[in-house]
Amino acid sequence: MSELLPERAWFGAGDEVRVEVRGVTGAGELTLWRLGEKQGVWATDGPGFVSLGTPVPGGYGVEWTDGTVLLRTAVQVAGADTTRLRYGFTVDYTPDRDRQGLVDTVRRLHLTDVQFYDWAYRHADLLGGGEDYEDALGQPVSLATVRRLADGVRAAGARALGYAAVYAVGPREWDGWKQWALLDAAGEPYALGDFLFIVDPAAVPWLSHFRDELAAAARTVGFDGFHLDQYGYPKHARRADGRAVEVARSFDTLINGVRDALPDAHLVFNNVNDFPTWTTAASPQDAVYIEVWDPHLTLGSLASVVIRARAAGGDKPIAIAAYQHVYDSAPAVAADRATAFTMATLFSHGATQLLAGEADRILVDPYYVRNHVVEDSTADLLRRWYDFMVEHDELLFDPAIVDVTGSYAGRYNDDLDVTYAEAEVTGEPVAGAVWRRVVQTKRGLVVHLINLAGQPDALWDAPKDAVGDVGPGTLRLRAIAGATPRVRVADPDGSPRLTDLPVHADGTHATVVLPPPGAWQVVLVELEPDGAP
Repeated sequence: MSELLPERAWFGAGDEVRVEVRGVTGAGELTLWRLGEKQGVWATDGPGFVSLGTPVPGGYGVEWTDGTVLLRTAVQVAGADTTRLRYGFTVDYTPDRDRQGLVDTVRRLHLTDVQFYDWAYRHADLLGGGEDYEDALGQPVSLATVRRLADGVRAAGARALGYAAVYAVGPREWDGWKQWALLDAAGEPYALGDFLFIVDPAAVPWLSHFRDELAAAARTVGFDGFHLDQYGYPKHARRADGRAVEVARSFDTLINGVRDALPDAHLVFNNVNDFPTWTTAASPQDAVYIEVWDPHLTLGSLASVVIRARAAGGDKPIAIAAYQHVYDSAPAVAADRATAFTMATLFSHGATQLLAGEADRILVDPYYVRNHVVEDSTADLLRRWYDFMVEHDELLFDPAIVDVTGSYAGRYNDDLDVTYAEAEVTGEPVAGAVWRRVVQTKRGLVVHLINLAGQPDALWDAPKDAVGDVGPGTLRLRAIAGATPRVRVADPDGSPRLTDLPVHADGTHATVVLPPPGAWQVVLVELEPDGAP
């Protein structure tokens, strides 16, 4: 397969940026773009690595062509350490497995972190199985494989995060911990079926044990940090010793305790169904990660989850575990459209999605071993959209971005809006309409247009019909005296690189004809592209 692959998932400021041209048979030309502006051109004489020098921090698109074939990828140049969370997963630790497929996924999709799901011997005894064992559900694990995978993803620029449930104890270890059990109103321990029982994560003996287990795993296996998991319940409980426990506070105590023990570890805590993001988003961890379930079923509810997370988490990156179960019940083409709308919603609100991992898998189930082998259409979709996400990073993920829809759009404001002859424009996701959102970025105003025309509903995990053709749109914006605004447009499924559109003066306003949108269209508006007169 011919493709472009960055050498690493991201590059630090001052790093030499290299891109691999893979699978081609002849000469070509490689071009580096930043927000639609050409940065440089390099001749290539066949497959191999090409050095692009040391670009300044930002997101870049990279194109290679021989005049017939066009290949694309993206690169991110960040500071000393990236503050993004583009999350993936791995689940296979069989002896001598090939790591190359996973490493290529890290590079291809620019993943900054990989969750090593269910690598441990037991939930309350992470390393008790020695070097080779079966995990709690009978999956084979070789720690030599875990180390080799961790080394591989690290070399590709990603962090290896070991999975660890923060309060789960299996039947074999339960007698030693049941005095710290969280009990329901009938006096029975809360549990995950009869497989795992739940203790107070802040109980001093348990927290001491848990911190020691993580520290030993970091030393023994070489993890860069940990994914700290919970199950979303209970929220309030009575401990076996009679103490009332507010579990949100216990989680905060646990995260603080782990941070004290592992000051340099990358920590990601799972806020199951947004519980308790309002508490743990401010805890000393490195991201705000939320696994969503009912009642967070619509695109609008996903957007609301991200908005709350941004408010609670400050500058921390936001990742959403939105498992696309739809692939288990619908043809790939209809499921791919659902995934596209999910990604459009999350990316346009400044969040990423935990979805892809291994060489060719996506998540369709909370037990990650039950994953889904992607078809070519899904692999192509993920590549295009993750490239688009990285290339336009500063328009999407800068924590300083502010939603200004209510201040600019609408008849009262009359500052900037979009209309279509064939579809309604709405401020919330509505089936049959184009969902419009306006944000202020350091580069200018960005208009996100998510095209739900022709869709049966606004659910994120349900099959979707073909994207409706609403025809060209009209962008109308209030002009500034003495300045001609610059308007550019990009679409991950159409023209992924920002391209200029003609701007027509119209008295106090200016108008621009937008091309028909695909699932998601991004419009960058610079009111004074050359600065104030």
